[in-house]
Amino acid sequence: QVQLVESGGGLVQAGGSLRLSCAASGSIFRINDMGWYRQAPGKQRELVATITSGGSTNYADSVKGRFTISRDNAKNTLYLQMNTLKPEDTAVYYCNLRVVLVVGGLTTERNHWGQGTQVTVSS
Repeated sequence: QVQLVESGGGLVQAGGSLRLSCAASGSIFRINDMGWYRQAPGKQRELVATITSGGSTNYADSVKGRFTISRDNAKNTLYLQMNTLKPEDTAVYYCNLRVVLVVGGLTTERNHWGQGTQVTVSS
């Protein structure tokens, strides 16, 4: 059983900053790729940023240079530092973790989503 807890969302003025966190707990053997996604009202969920277990990162063009994804493997925690926020960044942000578990003596990877945290940027 794996639990994900997201935190750090809120209301901020344009140009401001927020830091999101996603902490995983439970019977975790290892966490492979991790990522942040967001979904604005009336729109489909979209990728914001991803980070591999080795630390390689990938960003959506809309957030490059403003957002930074990072991870603390010792704490099983994912972060998203968001700077120079814009009203169009307003959305519910979800973390996604590919968690490796040991089931019946074998390792298996399962996809886990956080509960979502609201980010609202006012103009």
